[in-house]
Amino acid sequence: MYDYARAAQHLAWHETLELHELTAYQSNILMALKMHLPSVQDPALRGLYSEAIQGTERNLRELVPYYQMAPRPEMRFAAVKPAADLTGFYAGHLLGYAKTAVKNYANAITETATPALRDTFQAHLQRAIGLHAKAFGFMLERGFYPAYDLNQLLAGDLKNAQAALGM
Repeated sequence: MYDYARAAQHLAWHETLELHELTAYQSNILMALKMHLPSVQDPALRGLYSEAIQGTERNLRELVPYYQMAPRPEMRFAAVKPAADLTGFYAGHLLGYAKTAVKNYANAITETATPALRDTFQAHLQRAIGLHAKAFGFMLERGFYPAYDLNQLLAGDLKNAQAALGM
């Protein structure tokens, strides 16, 4: 029989990776929203931005405690100052865009009845996949996305979430 009480002491691998995806994406978006807010002129749009910022901050604050339950007990959760160089942020923003484009085009293809439009969507999907591969490679080569080291990956999520919340 499966011991659910023991399993509840840590997250499963698959949910840890989903936690990573959500935290990384929302941290990057929160930074961008906060950077854009001073330039937003329209009061109604500014209000929407403020609402999005508050909601995303709340999401991150609720997600961060789950990192203590990640299935890597030797992981260290040290507070790290945000880097002055924003290359990692910009690359993460590009990677998030490419990943979202891949998902959106894949979904759109399943809803397409017109062959020419489906062909166009497929071409766009292939370009988005290519962009994703290049952005991922850029980040991996420069140490911005340690995809093969779960400890570093999750620690980077926490650093970025803390930086976004601290802006």
